Amino acid sequence: MPITKPKTRDLSDASHAPIGERPIAELVATLRSDDQTVRLCAIRSLGISGGAPAIDALCRHLVAENDRSTRDVIAVELARLGGEPVVEGLMPLLRSDDAALRNIAIDVLKELPADVAPRMEALLDDPDPDVRIFLVNVLEALRHPAVEDWLVAVITMDTNINVVGTALDLLYEVGSSASVPALRAAIARFPDQPFVTFSAENALRRIGSTA
Repeated sequence: MPITKPKTRDLSDASHAPIGERPIAELVATLRSDDQTVRLCAIRSLGISGGAPAIDALCRHLVAENDRSTRDVIAVELARLGGEPVVEGLMPLLRSDDAALRNIAIDVLKELPADVAPRMEALLDDPDPDVRIFLVNVLEALRHPAVEDWLVAVITMDTNINVVGTALDLLYEVGSSASVPALRAAIARFPDQPFVTFSAENALRRIGSTA
């Protein structure tokens, strides 16, 4: 049965409006409440509102929020909203010292292949090797036709052994005959790195067995 609003309420007074009907600025202020239930209502209302200001507020509060379950609700809303503003808002979190926060950002980005894919080549040029490793991990879930091409570019051009190693691990799973020249070149690029040789040869054997 629908809830009928009292006719005596002055709906022009935003302070009396239900939380879902309040302006974005007021919802953002409500995120500072000590009451988790109030914060959750504001988070869901921002998710319903959508748009860049609401997404920016959710991304900022993801950093400020200390309760893990509340962070998870923010992540669900961001993954549902998607779009470039979500990707832009989450990318800085890959540099966070908070491992849990980094993992949430990665998990949300994995849910947004269509939004992440157009920026992947530029993102894989990030100067921070840790960020590049996180992005290779995102590739694992993208299920995009260009994933193998991106991984080949990484093992061909990236100079960081840890980034290359992470890409090799994923190429073992998704590589095809198209990756063979790059895998052999990786062995030649890092002749003193047994892990690279081991990983690349494993991938070559797996590809050969499925050819």
